[in-house]
Amino acid sequence: MSEPTLLVLAADPPPRLGRLAGRVHVQYADEQTLAARLPYADVLLVWDFTSEAVRAAWPGEGPRPRWVHTPSAGVDRLLCPELIASDTVVTNARGVFEEPIAEYVAGLVLAMAKDLPGTLELQRQRRWRHREGLRVAGTRAAVVGAGPIGRAVAGMLEALGVTAAVVGRTERPGVHGAQDLDPLLARADWVVCAAPLTDATRGMFDARRFGLMQPSARFINVGRGPLVVEDDLVAALNKRWIAGAALDVFSSEPLTPDSPLWDVPGLIVSPHMSGDTVGWRDRLGEQFVDLYELWEAGKPFPNVVDKKRGYVPMHDV
Repeated sequence: MSEPTLLVLAADPPPRLGRLAGRVHVQYADEQTLAARLPYADVLLVWDFTSEAVRAAWPGEGPRPRWVHTPSAGVDRLLCPELIASDTVVTNARGVFEEPIAEYVAGLVLAMAKDLPGTLELQRQRRWRHREGLRVAGTRAAVVGAGPIGRAVAGMLEALGVTAAVVGRTERPGVHGAQDLDPLLARADWVVCAAPLTDATRGMFDARRFGLMQPSARFINVGRGPLVVEDDLVAALNKRWIAGAALDVFSSEPLTPDSPLWDVPGLIVSPHMSGDTVGWRDRLGEQFVDLYELWEAGKPFPNVVDKKRGYVPMHDV
């Protein structure tokens, strides 16, 4: 029996697949060659998970891989109508990024409450200016997104003494439904966006929702850039509708040097790094190899995405 063909949409550094040596035929593709090689692959590893090449190449002619894996939490960059309608199984990197992202959000909350950006700027200016920070314990957070990342964020914030309400698509034990979002925003000191990007969530944080928030509220987005109408956020900060914000994801990445977002008062900008800790690529490679061995053995595997919803459903969490 011939070895299965694993097609890797390449990115540097490449994944470490040594454990699969002699068991799979590995081929590599870039955005230009992906479409031509898709019909000959049994499995597609979208190692370059920032690329949208899969969405462009998938609708072509010929057979398609039986399984597609993205080493990313979100799958919005690869889903297209033809892939959604197919029998191909799609999996993601659930289990790798949750705790690092939760730690990053906690760090942002502490940094904004204690005005660490202001302290560093005053140090740069060699200015001694005493200020008062905010207490974090006893504040309230609305965490939008009830998947593993959102729930990890809520748990981390609760460890700091924050009362965290998690909001999902539907109400269930421990999770508020979408109908509760607006009232929770109006009471929250911290609003954390960790939702998946779908047709229903695109642009969900707009002028109306920023207008609901308290003037003392801070907003953090670690989900996907298009969840936020960036111009509306800029206006909300400039008009002081809210006290501050932090964006780790953007509608267009990387952020260009001439982007006005760099200079918005009260906005912390970071380069899509909230989940990336030392060794993260190795962990993603190991996770894929573990999943491949289950697929090879014909066993059920975790992290299967509901392609119509655009995320791993709760019953698989």
